Amino acid sequence: MRTMRGLRRSAVIPVLLALAALLPACGADSDPDVVRIGVNDLALPHWGVYRAKAAERGIAVEFVNFSDYNQPNPALSQGRIDLNKFQHVRYLANYNVADNDDLTPIGATEIFPLTLYSKKHESVADIPPGGEITLSNNPANHVRPLLGLAAAGLIVLKGGPSWDSRIEDVDTAASRVRLTPIDPTLTAPSLDSVDAAFVDDTFAVPAGLTADDVIYTDDPQRPELTQYINIFAARAEDKDDPTLLALAELYHDPAVEAAIRAESGYDGIFKDNSPEELRATLAELETTLRAQ
Repeated sequence: MRTMRGLRRSAVIPVLLALAALLPACGADSDPDVVRIGVNDLALPHWGVYRAKAAERGIAVEFVNFSDYNQPNPALSQGRIDLNKFQHVRYLANYNVADNDDLTPIGATEIFPLTLYSKKHESVADIPPGGEITLSNNPANHVRPLLGLAAAGLIVLKGGPSWDSRIEDVDTAASRVRLTPIDPTLTAPSLDSVDAAFVDDTFAVPAGLTADDVIYTDDPQRPELTQYINIFAARAEDKDDPTLLALAELYHDPAVEAAIRAESGYDGIFKDNSPEELRATLAELETTLRAQ
């Protein structure tokens, strides 16, 4: 998945891939006039359009492609890259708290809808009382499905939906369905026996799941989902750098957006939240996470 659709997947091997055919090595002897951007999907055609548009504005861009989602933030913090674009606000908050860092958003990109699949029902209204829904057993991936299920009227969360809702917060007596956390690789096969499942893109496509199997898509415009907006991140001291801000805005150039929309399987919704709004969401999340 581009950006945070990929963050619903588990990176297994910490490897940094610098595509030698496209970009020079990143290091102490890198050209200081070149902006280095860390991404996780450099093979996608829109980055070529983006780089060409940057060149038209007099900005030279190099891309560094990461295959391990644990690497782009440390690389940014250490100065090996100048920006990264691979994560949503919540992921960054978790990183900052865990690593005592202060990376910050400087621009919004898009948000991706979360989908619930079923082979038995055509809508959430068809799921019977006591129906079973499977989802990943990774606690880090529980918040958004829980918020979606609550919004769909399938579960009730004690105290209401919140930034840090957990499986333990589900009021089982008041909820319409049962939740079963399982290994994410088993969510797609589970559709043969359960009422519905949240299936990561990594496993949905190989399993042959399509839009015809989707019975619910959450509303990415809901305020509590601001935390899942994907971003360009920079070091805190660079948050007002005009060149970096221009590159964040460039993602929304009409030619770049058109190239992104043209890519197979793209279902993102472009967002234009201000850096200040994104940072306010980040601060709220970090405060919540530190209190846990």
